[in-house]
Amino acid sequence: MNSEKPVASTSSVVEESLIVYPCAFPIKVMGAKVDGFVHAITAVAHEFDPAFDAKTLELRESKGGNYLGITITITATSREQLDELYRTLSTHPMVKMVL
Repeated sequence: MNSEKPVASTSSVVEESLIVYPCAFPIKVMGAKVDGFVHAITAVAHEFDPAFDAKTLELRESKGGNYLGITITITATSREQLDELYRTLSTHPMVKMVL
């Protein structure tokens, strides 16, 4: 009787994306409604999409007026770009949440 365990395949698994690149990709960013928040998020958007148009920003204030939701729509060119953009936004000191 052979007691050896089968060895897992070392072939790489290619993940298929449901997103077709390039495409317009909206991202919602939430943070406290403070001076400089919109500018900071716009600067990050420009860093990842030099053609980003700040006129496409959508702003929504919370009911109490203490928080601001910003929707940026960037031209996504790869999964790596989106992953890094989410990491950058999520770790920004002015950002509370990224969706």
